[in-house]
Amino acid sequence: MIGRIWHGWTKRADAKTYEKMLRDEIFPSIAARNIKGYCGAELFIREDENETEFVTLLRFDSMGAVKEFAGADETKPVIFPGVKRLLTRMKPARHYRTAIARKL
Repeated sequence: MIGRIWHGWTKRADAKTYEKMLRDEIFPSIAARNIKGYCGAELFIREDENETEFVTLLRFDSMGAVKEFAGADETKPVIFPGVKRLLTRMKPARHYRTAIARKL
């Protein structure tokens, strides 16, 4: 299993708008692509005094599935229309092999 982790930040005033886009548009549209090996998404949110940080974790069963999602440069963020105006900054995506996955 591969975890694709991406960090992006918004102004606090734009955080609810971006969260709604992720929940209602972006994550469903990723699932609708029916990428073989796409296993789901999680969203983590952290607020500080000036910004809100969004961390997305997309799960894939192989790097081949990641490349089908992201393209040849798998570190390049996949930014959906209308999102760039909300982001104050972002990092390239990073990929991790899942070593242990346990349900509590």
